Amino acid sequence: MSFDLSGFDLDAFVRATFAEDLGEGGDVTSEAVIPADARFAGVMDSRDAITVAGLPIAAAFFRALDPDVQIEMLVEDGQQVAAGTNLMKLEGLARPMLTAERPALNTVQHLSGIATLTRSYVNAIAGTGATVLDTRKTIPGLRLLEKYATRMGGAQNHRMGLWDAAMIKDNHVAVAGGVGEAVRRAKDAGIAEIIVEVDRVDQIEPALAAGATRLLLDNMDPPTLRGAVTLVGKRVPTEASGGVRLETIRAIAETGVDYISVGRITQSAPAADIGLDFVSL
Repeated sequence: MSFDLSGFDLDAFVRATFAEDLGEGGDVTSEAVIPADARFAGVMDSRDAITVAGLPIAAAFFRALDPDVQIEMLVEDGQQVAAGTNLMKLEGLARPMLTAERPALNTVQHLSGIATLTRSYVNAIAGTGATVLDTRKTIPGLRLLEKYATRMGGAQNHRMGLWDAAMIKDNHVAVAGGVGEAVRRAKDAGIAEIIVEVDRVDQIEPALAAGATRLLLDNMDPPTLRGAVTLVGKRVPTEASGGVRLETIRAIAETGVDYISVGRITQSAPAADIGLDFVSL
């Protein structure tokens, strides 16, 4: 199972992770306790029902220290599995397998946790026509991986960074002197995609008149959202944001918005309960 994620250097990620974990002294425990020629077999499994993400990255950690390690992938990223499902089988040298165990598990637990939480939000709005989006609320340095995990959970990516679309928020509006003026400045700068955050219905027409390409309807309750969507009338896509929770997202989706952005799917996802058990060969 290969892993080709645009803009992400897997080899560099693996090297940096091992450098952090091994420091100058290496894995002193495994080197002291485990014979150099000892071999292990192992099974990575999920203790909970999860949506899987990160298995190819875990495999890269093991292969980096033992190129001859035998790895059998039993499921694929994006797959929903029941508690007790085996995810990956391994066989190889014991020392490198033990050294790679924690980085591999950390990665799969974190990314699967994000994918699993994302899937719960996606499932909650099934049939409404709305789409779950992620946000820039990611751990610095892990954005590409975390946004990959939200895709495995069924969401779509919002902006990858500050560079790929303008998003005009209340502070931009305050400095520019109004919604319309802020949008006009973005258009004059040649920006094609201009997302405008509005927290009042009376900001909608000025934003549209100035050339907004999407409206982000911020912190509006469902009745206000429904009225805003009606006012926009499909002239541009609409996005709801702000304080979205699993118990509220269905009502938000039923207002007719096109998108719902959810910071919690990356910011607050618990790690999935995944283990790796070894036996000597």
